[in-house]
Amino acid sequence: MFPPKKIQSLKPNVSRDQAIQHFSAGALNRLASLTRGRVRSIADLYIPYRTFRMKITSGGREQGRIFALDAVQGVLDLFEFPEHPAESDLLTIETRNVLPSSLDDSQLRDRIIAKVRRIVFAQGFFKLRDLQIEAEVIPGDYCVPYWVCFRGVSRVAHLAVLDAVRRKREGAKVRHMIEEWLRSDGEIRGGSRGL
Repeated sequence: MFPPKKIQSLKPNVSRDQAIQHFSAGALNRLASLTRGRVRSIADLYIPYRTFRMKITSGGREQGRIFALDAVQGVLDLFEFPEHPAESDLLTIETRNVLPSSLDDSQLRDRIIAKVRRIVFAQGFFKLRDLQIEAEVIPGDYCVPYWVCFRGVSRVAHLAVLDAVRRKREGAKVRHMIEEWLRSDGEIRGGSRGL
């Protein structure tokens, strides 16, 4: 087993007790208990993100925005910030439940430019002229906290994931990313506690 790793994480907006309530209460969760099994455990998990200062130029107008992209696969939804998270927005913790970064700055830059291009097109494709998008890495990586719910009957486990910052249930991309990590390591290393 690997030793805990010291990381910086955005402060969560969902406590462990709130996550348990989120995954246990309500009609949809009762249905999930019937079809996928009861909640067996809840674990905190952290996904590394890298922040970029984006310069978007169209028709002679320039706009600056700050986005963060997951550094694992570069496929999750972007976070947008008014400015890079300050030290007061972060917690330093020790955990084994952190996915490893696997993309370098060049790969992340290409992916974030493509994602921001889609955002800009969605906001007004017909208003765009000579679109140019540049991305500059802002030093200081951090992780985003998630709550992972393990449901199951017998030896079959089903995951549900809650973004602990945005307070929203995550879909297949995050679940698959976590499942791949679990398969590669064989277990969620520490932090997983039964209810």
